[in-house]
Amino acid sequence: MTSRSPFNARTALRNATMGFMLTCAAFAGIQAGAQAIAGHNSDAPVDYAADRIELQDREKRVVLSGNVDVTQAGLRLRAARTIINYTDAGSLKIQRIMATGGVTVTRGNERASGDVAVYDFNRRIITMAGNVRLLRGTDTLNGGRLVIDLQSGVSSVDGNASGSAPVTGAVKSSGNGRVSGSFSVPKDGGK
Repeated sequence: MTSRSPFNARTALRNATMGFMLTCAAFAGIQAGAQAIAGHNSDAPVDYAADRIELQDREKRVVLSGNVDVTQAGLRLRAARTIINYTDAGSLKIQRIMATGGVTVTRGNERASGDVAVYDFNRRIITMAGNVRLLRGTDTLNGGRLVIDLQSGVSSVDGNASGSAPVTGAVKSSGNGRVSGSFSVPKDGGK
């Protein structure tokens, strides 16, 4: 029994190392997917449609509700409700979009979903919080908060909905404070 222990320990260590390396490689693949969303032109025109649009000129915002669909240069945001804050110094310029209620952000074959999303045009950051799920093909990544930096191309997922990027409203993750996911492993081509 003691003669097998070193062999089993080496086998277990080798299997754990291989599993860790495969997980790291798969995470890098889904990070590349989030970074593909990050290859976005946030200066492009924004188109929107909804069941109801309310202009609140004094507050310098537009409230869209009911089947909200916002598009910009191949990026699409859908939600039950959005508030678009703008400035009107000379011309209208969107400052931020806050979306709530079954929010999805898609571009190509990548899709991110969550309870709340804030698209900060000045900082060029999209923050999603609450039951966040990032999908790329068959790979998934789940967490409490997703931050996509459109300028640097860096994306991160936290286990909790709270973090350094501000999200308006009390959002709690239904998860256990950890990031989880599922990655497909490429099949070996003939070996």
